[in-house]
Amino acid sequence: MKIVSGGVCAAKGFRAAGIHCGIRHNRSKKDLALIVSEKRASAAAVYTTNLVKGAPLVLTKEHLADGMAQAVICNSGNANTCNANGLEIARGMAELAAGELGIAPEDVVVASTGVIGQPLSLDPIREKIGELAEALSGQGSGDACEAIMTTDTRRKEVAVEFTLGGKVCRLGGIAKGSGMIHPNMATMLVFITTDAAISPAMLQKALRGDVASTFNMISVDGDTSTNDMVTVLANGLAGNPEIRAEGPDLEVFMQALNTVTVALCRRIAGDGEGATKLLECAVTGAKDEKAAKTAAKSVVCSNLTKAAMFGADANWGRVLCALGYSGADLDVHKVGVRFRSAAGTVEVCRDGAGVPFSEEEAKKVLTESEIEILVSLGDGDASATAWGCDLTYDYVKINGDYRT
Repeated sequence: MKIVSGGVCAAKGFRAAGIHCGIRHNRSKKDLALIVSEKRASAAAVYTTNLVKGAPLVLTKEHLADGMAQAVICNSGNANTCNANGLEIARGMAELAAGELGIAPEDVVVASTGVIGQPLSLDPIREKIGELAEALSGQGSGDACEAIMTTDTRRKEVAVEFTLGGKVCRLGGIAKGSGMIHPNMATMLVFITTDAAISPAMLQKALRGDVASTFNMISVDGDTSTNDMVTVLANGLAGNPEIRAEGPDLEVFMQALNTVTVALCRRIAGDGEGATKLLECAVTGAKDEKAAKTAAKSVVCSNLTKAAMFGADANWGRVLCALGYSGADLDVHKVGVRFRSAAGTVEVCRDGAGVPFSEEEAKKVLTESEIEILVSLGDGDASATAWGCDLTYDYVKINGDYRT
């Protein structure tokens, strides 16, 4: 497994582009992205469980019913959610992209992100769809990544190279997500491409299995978005024998997928709105996986813990508190907590009680930009990891006038 460049264009047969079409008022911000495979591809997706869903998700689910797709079109600046004509607009986006690319509208994944309840016009998309298609290139992943960003401060893209059946394969992805992050079966917007050959059924199985331990284990602010979606397109151009059942090849594919999704999770969490630190909570010694996941996510979701990390305050009681109300099956009298970063490690709690530690050393550890909160439950062999970020003054500033 080797990290390579290229994002969603790392795999054979994929091109991407991103331009400013006019949905967003700031002309320096790209707001329309396109990703295209040179042939129809196996497709899989996982969507938000929020009852309020963006129209693009409803349409994409309809389009992916046959497990195939060839392109993704996505706009930023407007979520196309809670609009009376939302489905009409989403279909229009698919038709515009399909017409320009010479493919069926049903083979287009549609996504939108931005302000909820704001009317979205097709006019700027119609006027610029030709320019967008002309901009498609094998080096366009970065532009596409920028075009799906809202309050993100940096691009999130990664790709890996691996081998299946003696053939070199690549898998890469781009993501957007900074606020309104508390996924349940997806997270904001993530688009993944691969040239590996895998059936739609196995691709869906791989994605759904991965999401439970990756995108469902991050939180920035406790809000589950209305437009969360993760999609994967696999065009098979690497030439490996198609994965049609469980076995060693599927395991290798899932390892590649997991490498990319974990990297994207860390980048989403680390770029939380107003955040200055990436938090990673690793829980070990849990009775079962459910307890480990519940405990880990409770810690990264705790506003008090997040605020303490912002202040580089080793207030481990916040961690114990979050574990105590998490609902996880655990014995608080067995809990141990350590904080770790590039500056070192400090133990702050053992068997549910505080231990002497240097506040000065703890401050150094917690001043770093990436903090690990290591929790040992002492109850079993299960483990889980969750990702989050600190809670800063800027989070309120950003969201106080997000719409206006």
